Amino acid sequence: MFEMKEEYYLGVDAMDAEHIKLFEIAEKAFVLLNDQFIIDKFDYIVKIMEELRDYTVVHFSDEEAYMESIQYKKFFSHKIEHQEFIEKINQIDWDEVEKDQEKAILAILEFLNNWLVNHILYTDKLYV
Repeated sequence: MFEMKEEYYLGVDAMDAEHIKLFEIAEKAFVLLNDQFIIDKFDYIVKIMEELRDYTVVHFSDEEAYMESIQYKKFFSHKIEHQEFIEKINQIDWDEVEKDQEKAILAILEFLNNWLVNHILYTDKLYV
């Protein structure tokens, strides 16, 4: 379900490769949601979200360095979007995740789908 589609490519190889990785992390959440053999998914959710947080920190740093190198005029507003993404991950209520794991995974998938697609198509495309 989560894959890097042709329209998401920016033409900046390093950024495209990192976006592919972000879609792969989202796909892990989707696979987890549909895995009926894992009853308690909490630890898996935590692991996926830690991977997502850690990788986005790296990706955002790389992307921001690229934007600075090309003197992108909307750098600061773009950086704010990155910070908001990290804050959203850091504000996860793990007690709520524990209570309703399926609902939590669905919320994570909805957030990732909306954010990845919109951010790449409408924000990242502006700097290329």
